[in-house]
Amino acid sequence: MSWIQCLIFDFSVYKFLNFVFEEMKKFLIIIFSFIPSLVFSAEKGLDKKIDEAFAPVSDFFSQLVFFEILGYPFVILLLVGSALFFTIFFGFPNFKYFFTAINVVRGRFDDLDKKTRENKEGEVSHFQALATAVSGTVGNGNIAGVALAIALGGPGATFWMIICGLLGMSTKFVECTLGVHYRDVGEDGTVYGGPMYYLSKGLKIRGWEKLGKVSAILFAVFCIGGSFGGGNAAQSNQATIVLKNLLGLETTFSGAIIGLVLAVFVGIIIIGGIKRIASVTEKIVPLMAALYILACIYIILMNFSYVDDAISMIVKEAFNPKAVGVGGDIGVLMVGFKRAAFSNEAGAGSASIAHSAVKTKYSASEGLVALLEPFIDTVVICTMTALVIVIFNMNGAFVYGGDGLGGVTIDGVLYEGAGITSKAFAEYIPYSSEFLTIAVVLFAVSTMISWSYYGLQSWKYLFGRGYTADMTYKVLFLIFVIIGAAASMNSIWAFSDAMIFAMVFPNMIGLYFLFPVVKQELEKFLNAIKSK
Repeated sequence: MSWIQCLIFDFSVYKFLNFVFEEMKKFLIIIFSFIPSLVFSAEKGLDKKIDEAFAPVSDFFSQLVFFEILGYPFVILLLVGSALFFTIFFGFPNFKYFFTAINVVRGRFDDLDKKTRENKEGEVSHFQALATAVSGTVGNGNIAGVALAIALGGPGATFWMIICGLLGMSTKFVECTLGVHYRDVGEDGTVYGGPMYYLSKGLKIRGWEKLGKVSAILFAVFCIGGSFGGGNAAQSNQATIVLKNLLGLETTFSGAIIGLVLAVFVGIIIIGGIKRIASVTEKIVPLMAALYILACIYIILMNFSYVDDAISMIVKEAFNPKAVGVGGDIGVLMVGFKRAAFSNEAGAGSASIAHSAVKTKYSASEGLVALLEPFIDTVVICTMTALVIVIFNMNGAFVYGGDGLGGVTIDGVLYEGAGITSKAFAEYIPYSSEFLTIAVVLFAVSTMISWSYYGLQSWKYLFGRGYTADMTYKVLFLIFVIIGAAASMNSIWAFSDAMIFAMVFPNMIGLYFLFPVVKQELEKFLNAIKSK
């Protein structure tokens, strides 16, 4: 790249960043200008006011990120193509090293790190890092997101979600290996890692310093947005929906009140940092995931005679969808990949921030651990949810495609997101509404506390590591808990999708420039295992 090209590139990026910051400034001004009227307004209600203020911002970012090439969102094509490339290049690591990854989590190779200087660098174990990262991916994308995919694209969307999960394992392996390899360790032992660091440090080593700096800044900006959106607002939104349904709340301010309660609870947890997050997530994530899976298995076994029909329908409609308005088989593929990628975040780079905090000498060891995430999140949990919903609808409880926005009518009542899954559970399990409400809330909270760590790391990269910067981010994060609870599902999910997928663009720059480093680190770890 010539100096003229670099100058043009830097100027264009500067204009873009300035534009984004100006739009976010306008949004915050709008929000705070509404505060007096929000408190005293009885005409529209607090929730409605917040939604109206937030919708224009959501629409803007959604249109910006999901631009189309040849009629399809380019970011989805980029994710699919990249995942396929890494899968082939590394010799199908998603299958080849699956059991090796399990053994790393079990601690079978921990002795390789003993009595080494590098082993002192890190804050959490392999299992804790995995639990923290999984808590950021296993969330309401698995409950509400799957329901949304099936409501829009029909059973066929499930097939493409599974494919996306399997391919995403390879992408996750690459980005998390790089996250550990290029991490920074502060004087107090605190670890700072993720795409911001492998973009800036890795590309500098390869002679692309300016590109690395700009890409790192872009990623940090988008990751903060992702922490406010998919990792926060989308979670509180779905938690609020199920809580309102369970408690029968229909007031014009109930969403904001629930959001305030959630914000207080989340705020108490996130003040403690990664060690407290890890201690919380390693306990609640496996438990709630196991309970949810057991409930799904129970329903599936109760309706075992329908399983073969459900699987057949999932495969058949992946290529011949009956759902109206999704754009045929390619449209179903896009719906499936979009919801799967949102759920497991493979390619977004977020999980590498959590994995960077691991205590290990071999960066590839944590990369292998990370490939388990899309499998747990998408191949297992998302598929379980999908089977329950498809089995529930065998007798035509609702029409696939619904209102075209993710909502379907069941018994004359419009359901959307987690509400669809809750309705399916209620058909087979007594008091399942209470159970699923608890599951949704726990999934939401665990996702929020993990994403608060991701966003905070990005915030510190941009604004420094001081106490003021730390608390400023956390206050803003908690505000978005309330916004997500009060605003409509369409606005929140559009914004959340945009922020999560925006992270893909700068992250992929790092992955394509640095994947040879991953190959070297993998060989180093495998050789260490052989010589053990």
